[in-house]
Amino acid sequence: MKAAAFAYQRPSDLNAALTLLAEADATTKIMAGGQSLGPMLNLRLIEPDLIIDITALAELKQAERRGDELVIGSCVTHGDIEDERVPDVTRGAMRRVGAAIAYRAVRNRGTIGGSLSHADPAADWVSALSALGAKVTLRSLAGVRDLAVEAFVTGALESALQHGEILEAVRVPVMRPSARWGYVKACRKPGEFAHAIAAVRIDPEAMTSRVVIGAVDGAPIVLGDAAALFGGKVTGDFKRQFDVRVADAILAQAGLANAADRHIHVAVLRRAVGEAAA
Repeated sequence: MKAAAFAYQRPSDLNAALTLLAEADATTKIMAGGQSLGPMLNLRLIEPDLIIDITALAELKQAERRGDELVIGSCVTHGDIEDERVPDVTRGAMRRVGAAIAYRAVRNRGTIGGSLSHADPAADWVSALSALGAKVTLRSLAGVRDLAVEAFVTGALESALQHGEILEAVRVPVMRPSARWGYVKACRKPGEFAHAIAAVRIDPEAMTSRVVIGAVDGAPIVLGDAAALFGGKVTGDFKRQFDVRVADAILAQAGLANAADRHIHVAVLRRAVGEAAA
C-alpha cells in the first residue's frame, strides 16, 4: 500500500515553517527523519492533507553547550549523537542510548525531536531523556514555552504540542561527576521495539535518584525521587539496597496488572541499577 495523496511543503527557514503551521486549516504533519511517519503514511494509518518537511531548516540541526545544559536542535540525528558530533554533557550516556536505537540506517535519518514528537512509549529517547531530566523548547509564531520531557509526552503517541507549534530543541542538563547512569531495554531481537525499558540516574553523593520505566501502555512511569526503591535512602550501596518487591508494587499501582509483564519490567530495572553501579 502507498500513501494517500497529500500536499507537500519544504520551507527553507524556521519562521516560514511556523507560518505554514499557523495558517494550515487542514490536517498537517511535520516530517523530519520520516522513520516513523513514512511507514504510517504507506500503511494509511494517517492521511494528512499537508506535510511540512523541516529537513532544510539549519536552525534545527545545531547543538551547543550553553552554561549548565546542552541545547540540541530537534533535527539532530541519532547518528550525530552516536558519532559524537554533539557535545557530551552526560559522560557517554546519550551516546550509548543513541547507538542502540534500531539499525544504523534508521539512526542516520531519525531525529531526536521526531522521536519525542512521535511519542512512542517504546522509543528510547522518551525514557532516556526523562531520566536525564531534559526539557523541550516548543516554538510557534505566538512565542516559546518549555516543558519537561515527561510533561511533553502525555500518552501513547500523544504529546503536548499545540496547533502551530514545533519542537525546536531539547535541553539536557550537565550530569554531575558523582552521578551514575544505567539504561537497559528488553527486545526479542536487536533493532526491534523494546518490550521493557529502564533508565536510572543515581547520585549517591547527592543522595538523589531518578528512575524511568518505559515501553508501557502509555507515557513512561517517572519516579523523580526513587528513594523508596532503595530502602528510603540512596547510598553508595544502592545496588544491594534495590528492593524488587517495592518495584513490583510501584508498577502494580501504576496500572500494570499482568504479573508476568511486571516481572520483565522489574528484571530490566534491576539490570539498569546494576549497570549504574558497575
